[in-house]
Amino acid sequence: MLIWFLPVFLVFLTIGLPVFFGLLAAPGILLWLNGQERDITLLYRNVYNGMDSFPLMAIPFFMLAGELMNKGGITLRLVEFSQALMGHLRGGLAHVNVLSSMLFAGLSGSAVADTSALGSMLIPAMEKQGYTRKFAAAITAASSVIGPIIPPSGIMIIYAYVMGESVAALFLAGIVPGVMVGVGLMVMVKILADRYDFPVASRKHSWKERGQASLKAFFPLLTPVIILGGILGGVFTPTEAAAVAVAYALIIGVFVLKTLKPGEIPDVLNRAGITSAVVLLLVGAAMAFKTVVSLSYAPQILADFILSLSDNPLILLFLINLLLFVVGMFLDAGPAIIILGPILGPIFTDLGVDPIHFAIIMSVNLTIGLATPPMGLVLFVAASVSREKVETIAKAILPFLAVEIAVIFLITYFPAVSMTIPRLTGFAD
Repeated sequence: MLIWFLPVFLVFLTIGLPVFFGLLAAPGILLWLNGQERDITLLYRNVYNGMDSFPLMAIPFFMLAGELMNKGGITLRLVEFSQALMGHLRGGLAHVNVLSSMLFAGLSGSAVADTSALGSMLIPAMEKQGYTRKFAAAITAASSVIGPIIPPSGIMIIYAYVMGESVAALFLAGIVPGVMVGVGLMVMVKILADRYDFPVASRKHSWKERGQASLKAFFPLLTPVIILGGILGGVFTPTEAAAVAVAYALIIGVFVLKTLKPGEIPDVLNRAGITSAVVLLLVGAAMAFKTVVSLSYAPQILADFILSLSDNPLILLFLINLLLFVVGMFLDAGPAIIILGPILGPIFTDLGVDPIHFAIIMSVNLTIGLATPPMGLVLFVAASVSREKVETIAKAILPFLAVEIAVIFLITYFPAVSMTIPRLTGFAD
């Protein structure tokens, strides 16, 4: 009977029950109907146990670092730097939007933070220059998914926690895929700009002006260097790196740039606390959900079913990408990884797929799901920021989703795309 936990969960989502409650109610009801009241206690105890983890402490720290940098005006400096480099191109502000997302990804690791911070600034600016509001919101949502792909990444921290993989290896494996998504989006912007005669954002900046913009953005751009350098050099763990990022953001905002006032810090802490609580509650509920997954023998049943479809890993990877893409339409990336990672990871490892490679396939696919209709989280954030309807943005985002899907399949069938940097640095075999 427990095998029905997933359909019941999907029914709860369909009727509008929040994901956190659906993750607990679906298995809880089935355990009760199955006469397994003792396991209900185990289920709800695991909500706390799922959050009680040192590696997961990195998530609220990275959230706080992103909030500090956004409040301290660092986001504006990244946008100005991007505009100095690319504003003169046709469709310049759309290019600036994508490049800013790539740079901001190295600071926050959150698609939601990216959409909120950059969208509130760039969507009105793009409208003033003649872009439609739906296009401005769509490119913001599409580019924001780069946030959890380029390190640091909250989603990859969750995957490493659940599957026992190296956070550093996952961070390194995400660099090239993240850049590929960004470059692919810029190519699509170029095609659309030529077709619809998009405006040029600004005149071409001189090298002196670009140098000045680079100096302004120097300290923010140093953040990912400190984070990755410290982790790879063995100076600190990912969680300690996140705490260092917070201290660095605070020092830069308050003392160096002097753009962050001490009176603004309580508001920053409040926002970061709420965002972190949402993520950690979802992780805790998903870990409890995972308990029922193991009790129901669903992993074995699903593994037998998958292997019965084909014994060719390439075909199975194609089918799993389709499954993950559909799951990403309805379920947030963190809970999806916790639920499906332990089921799918071992299957493909046994088929000869490198565990780091599969981790990137899964993480990138589910991350792109954040911008996929009908339930993509960043679509709703973009709609809120732009005051445009979700369904309107969903139509405008389709060309960009096509690019991101193409990148998923490149990552899937050409392992060197994601595995070269981890192998060169000795973090993968």
